[in-house]
Amino acid sequence: MTNPLQPESRSSIFQQQYTEEFVDRWDELIDWESRRKSEDGFFQKLLLEHNVHRVLDIACGTGYHTITLGQSGFDVTGADGSAKMVAKSVENARRSGLEGIPFLEAEWSNLEEAFPCGTQFDAIICLGNALTHLFEEAERAHLLNQVYKLLKPGCIAVIDQRNYDAMLDQGFSSKHAYYYLGSTVYVHPTSITPEAVEITYDYADGETHHLTVFPLRQEHLTRLIREAGFWEVTLFGDFNPRYDKYGPDFIVQVARKPGQGDEPE
Repeated sequence: MTNPLQPESRSSIFQQQYTEEFVDRWDELIDWESRRKSEDGFFQKLLLEHNVHRVLDIACGTGYHTITLGQSGFDVTGADGSAKMVAKSVENARRSGLEGIPFLEAEWSNLEEAFPCGTQFDAIICLGNALTHLFEEAERAHLLNQVYKLLKPGCIAVIDQRNYDAMLDQGFSSKHAYYYLGSTVYVHPTSITPEAVEITYDYADGETHHLTVFPLRQEHLTRLIREAGFWEVTLFGDFNPRYDKYGPDFIVQVARKPGQGDEPE
């Protein structure tokens, strides 16, 4: 068991943990083709249902969702706080024949500054357990407020994360069926506390990497989303609208910004 990092270093630790070696092997962890099959067009269908055209992916990683949404006809922009991830996204977009997708390095603490004044999107997505890199409540609230401002009225934010309720209350388990599907990587927590979870990625050739994240509970995130001004927060467990609290591996929350003419709830 490893010791959780000290609080003052946690929210920036991902910059050190996403090493060049780890980023180079991230796609091996995801397995794009298996991931595509497991999602079965969930995010594409969701965006179409909400009449979305222009999408901002604020945690693009190596570009999986940005690129696959671009291939589906959406006008996409990818951003990430890790320069290494952005570089890998650009490389993957070029290999996919989508060199025109814009990717930029954008820290969540100043997301609004990364885009010209008045820029707004039909949807903003934050996928891949990314929000849990923020350990301070004020940081999470600040990010959600920026997301709210960058969305057009009536449009949506989509955020997913691991099911930390299950992990904290019942211990770790995984169906290994939806998100990280690479057959050469064993993903498991090596430390679980209410303050921090260290997730370890053991590759078959002996290489090991770690990420330290905040175990954000479902209801906690829903509350923060509503406090930022969003309405109609809808939850999915492993892409299903009906689920047991502890059953799914991952939770997706879809939040709508009030549109013109909406009455307060």
